[in-house]
Amino acid sequence: MQKSEWSKELTLKEQVTIIRRMLPYAKPYRRSFFVAIGLALGVSIVNILLPKVLQYLIDNYLTSFSATGQVIFGFGLLYLFGTIVKACMLFFQSYMYANASTRTLNHIRIELFKKIHTLGMRYFDQTPAGSIVSRVSNDTETLNEFWYVFMTVITGIFAVVSSFIAMIQINIKIGLAMLVFLPILLFIIGYYQKYSSRIYRQMRERLSDLNTKLNESISGMAIIQQFHQEARLNQEFDETNNEYLASRYAMIRTNSLLLAPIINLLYALAVAASLSLFGINATHRLVEVGLIYAFVTYVSSFFNPMTQMMDSLSVFTDGIVASSRILKIMDHQELAPAAFEDATDSIVNGKVEFRDVTFAYNPGQPVLKNISFVVNPGETMAFVGHTGSGKSSIINSLMRFYEIESGQILLDDKDIRCYPIEELRKKIGLVLQDAFLFYGDITDNIRLRDSSITQEQVQEAARFVQADQFIEKLPGSYQAKVIERGASYSSGQRQILSFARTIVTNPKILILDEATANIDTETESAIQEGLENMRKNRTTIAIAHRLSTIKDANMILVLDKGIIVEQGTHETLLAQDGLYADMYRLQSEEI
Repeated sequence: MQKSEWSKELTLKEQVTIIRRMLPYAKPYRRSFFVAIGLALGVSIVNILLPKVLQYLIDNYLTSFSATGQVIFGFGLLYLFGTIVKACMLFFQSYMYANASTRTLNHIRIELFKKIHTLGMRYFDQTPAGSIVSRVSNDTETLNEFWYVFMTVITGIFAVVSSFIAMIQINIKIGLAMLVFLPILLFIIGYYQKYSSRIYRQMRERLSDLNTKLNESISGMAIIQQFHQEARLNQEFDETNNEYLASRYAMIRTNSLLLAPIINLLYALAVAASLSLFGINATHRLVEVGLIYAFVTYVSSFFNPMTQMMDSLSVFTDGIVASSRILKIMDHQELAPAAFEDATDSIVNGKVEFRDVTFAYNPGQPVLKNISFVVNPGETMAFVGHTGSGKSSIINSLMRFYEIESGQILLDDKDIRCYPIEELRKKIGLVLQDAFLFYGDITDNIRLRDSSITQEQVQEAARFVQADQFIEKLPGSYQAKVIERGASYSSGQRQILSFARTIVTNPKILILDEATANIDTETESAIQEGLENMRKNRTTIAIAHRLSTIKDANMILVLDKGIIVEQGTHETLLAQDGLYADMYRLQSEEI
């Protein structure tokens, strides 16, 4: 069976590349990082000086019984002063580094969120929402501890180097003997990094799957309960959760074996070796007690940072994997279709033309084949056809949600790429079949928190589409609360609010993508006046589910398998007695 991408370990070269690419996100806060690093160096120096204070006291006063109360008190004050200085430096080091690391995390999350909004619709078609949420929330949060790893490593390097220098100053031979343990440590670190990266990648992927399952279950709870699918979903969730649990168990076993226990063992062996070597020296000459105390303290200072560094390897590996997942989104090239670099044109009249447009969601599988039509300013053109005929694909192409494969789309006789995306979004109003409302209130949902749209414009838009009739009856009127997805409002009310949201920007081109498909006939009749108002003096493109709603269209195009098979007015198409006439008779019989 072929290995999943996320089941493979990251090579050292890949890890270095990931770190190098993540460091620029910390660049705006480099001053705080450097101050923290400077303080860490100061702490390592104090750590070397403090044992020397006690060594001097022991060897020059305590062993010769010449220490007075004043001498002991003086050394005590000196040691206390050094400890206080060390504590202050540790506080400011921790504060400065934590502040910079939190700001870096926030910067990464914002940049990742911005990047997601630049991705094309095809990316979201192919990527589960739960997976994206996992990368924006879980993976970025992992980086909060990841940045501390660098501080741990830098502090550890300072401590190891300074401790080693102090040891060779005491006894160069025994100090050099301690280096025997260094190759063993490097081998363990290398082996852990190689093996653990694969485990952490699997764990991260399982967590992403878990979030995906959770997101789908919550979003589809009504359907799950309606079709009594709770048991099946529970079983699938249990399986995914158990896979995640197994990956965490593998991580725990690896960390338990290769991290602190190994370092503690090596530390014990190093202490035993140093004491043995000092013991051998003591058979030839006198060895001062304070000297042995200081050396053993430096051995501890030599190995303790390594314990911390080894413990942080798990966080480092987790952060590397999380960073690789974040960079995968940052590197994704499925961007939303862009305009020309010098695009500055504005839509004035609203003329729409398709010239031999071919479009495919997947390469080699076109859903639109050489589509051509013209909608003149102020006219209404309707598209009808069975499911999968390509109606919505025309809208997706016109809205620039996807890039077409061939052909040309023109607005006011200019290539659509001559217009900035902002101009298209401002001058083309889209009303979808499923109206989505955001958490907040009625006003915010109509103007989408655009502060340039006044309250008067919001109310005028609501009156224009007949939405004011139910809004003003709500508690709080235009400040009435809207819960998630607008669940407390009927489908008709949500749709009317989406009409107001579209019309408040005063678009030149109006697109109705089966805008009344989910509305009952009575509600549809009530909002017909609003729809007629919206279409006045605007170029309108409508995808119709109910053919009775497009009788007055200037032109109706009938699609079948991505091809225009019929076109004409309502009466003309009925007279042709073709596909449109069959669809119209079928709907009339159903009524």
